[in-house]
Amino acid sequence: MGIWGWMVLGVVVLALLYFIGIYNGLVRLKHGVAKAWANIEVLLKQRHDELPKLVEVCKQYMKYEQDTLEKVMQARSRVQAAQATGDIKALGEAEGMLRMGLGQLFAVAEAYPQLKANESFQHLEARISGLENAIADRREFYNESVNALNVRIEQVPDVFVARLFHFRPAELLEFAEEEKRDVDLKQLFT
Repeated sequence: MGIWGWMVLGVVVLALLYFIGIYNGLVRLKHGVAKAWANIEVLLKQRHDELPKLVEVCKQYMKYEQDTLEKVMQARSRVQAAQATGDIKALGEAEGMLRMGLGQLFAVAEAYPQLKANESFQHLEARISGLENAIADRREFYNESVNALNVRIEQVPDVFVARLFHFRPAELLEFAEEEKRDVDLKQLFT
């Protein structure tokens, strides 16, 4: 093999290594998105398990607030259904409804001093609030991971490898319109 043969072989080997590097980078990003989603699912499951306990404690005190309690449980069911089907858009909307329902529940609970003093309520309120903060953090990390993947599969030369191996863009976990608006405090206390 002459000098030109070695040069062609060297170029082919370098191109192959570059191609492998792009592919491995895309795989790493795809699995990063899956890992970020799994972290959200763990927190959603924990919150999902805590909500019936909170509603049960509230039922003992809030005889006239059944609508608020039912809204929280309906939103919880919608979150679970969206999570089970993997529908990111529906999950974002259901999350918005659930957060609004919890906000209303905690606001209404202010009118019940015995409930606010209940140790179980205090524990569950703190636990759910902590989970809400953790979910918000994980949602931000998930969206960053999705964005990194989506950008890479659209950039040249990665786009050619992404198309060849059928890498698809991931969907952002977006907030519901209600969650983006400012809270109407008058509505919460009427």
